[in-house]
Amino acid sequence: MSNSKQKVLQYLDEAHATEQALVRVLQSQIAMTPRGSYRTALETHLRETRDHADRVAKRRRELGGGSGPLGSVVGFAETLVGQALALGKTPIDMVRGTGGEEKILKNAKDASATEALEIATYTSLERLARVVGDTETADLAASIRADEEKMLERITRELPKLTDAVVKADVKGEHTFDVSKTGAADAARTTGRKAASTTRKATSSAKRQSRQARKVPGVARAEGVAKGAVADEGDLAIARYDSLNADEITSKLPSLSQIELAKVDAYERKHENRTTVTERIASLRGDEPWPGYDELSVSEVRAVLGEGDDERVKQVREYERAHKNRAGVVEAAERELSNA
Repeated sequence: MSNSKQKVLQYLDEAHATEQALVRVLQSQIAMTPRGSYRTALETHLRETRDHADRVAKRRRELGGGSGPLGSVVGFAETLVGQALALGKTPIDMVRGTGGEEKILKNAKDASATEALEIATYTSLERLARVVGDTETADLAASIRADEEKMLERITRELPKLTDAVVKADVKGEHTFDVSKTGAADAARTTGRKAASTTRKATSSAKRQSRQARKVPGVARAEGVAKGAVADEGDLAIARYDSLNADEITSKLPSLSQIELAKVDAYERKHENRTTVTERIASLRGDEPWPGYDELSVSEVRAVLGEGDDERVKQVREYERAHKNRAGVVEAAERELSNA
């Protein structure tokens, strides 16, 4: 294989890894975003991103890319993408607002940075391909880059509206964020209706499929690992971490989110690597009841529980008991189940 083809394949691998990472980011952001023009843009771009990943993978196969050494570039590049984004986001995460409106605005700003990264990726790929005479790959890169540029324009148009919502919420006290209208809540309602239908048919396999469909993939673990790899003590959710013994640290772990647990785990393994701490973290690791759950307040969780999805209520109760154990959430879950 010529050096020029190897280099084109390397860039295609990196582009494919970026698309795969973006699919998970978009899924997570949609799960946290209420219905409206911004979520519509995210949903449209999720479909485009999956198509981009398929087209890039197809072109790589056409060029003879196999499962040899270049195959490992995908995972390596994806790790680098996550770490690069984490490096840029960590300082801002520490001053991020706690309201839903602020979270959506921060996600939009992160999305802008991600789109800029993709535009740069495809600009480089197009230039490389044209220089070495690979017109088909160059045209593919130009086409995908155009989609990324349109998405960046969409996000830029949304930023003023999202900022206005933050001003209303955090300055004027006029909150508009409704967790019951987010992508995760909508997906759960849709799945709930399907589950009701399959229940009437009394098919256990359909019930299992319904429960599986309820799981919307997120990026908590990957984000936490990436941040932990570059974090210092001040970035951790546990204050004065380095001065605490293993027992003091493990007592604080249940209150942490999945992202924070992953960050502490990566930091601990990089430094003291105490088995007591890492094993306790492993016991607490697991899927949130829905993406973004760990960032929600008691009232926001209770609003979703009130929708009457018994399976989801059970998941919340068990997850909450094992983690933050907030009385308001546990009591609300018990009440919903007793009324079922």
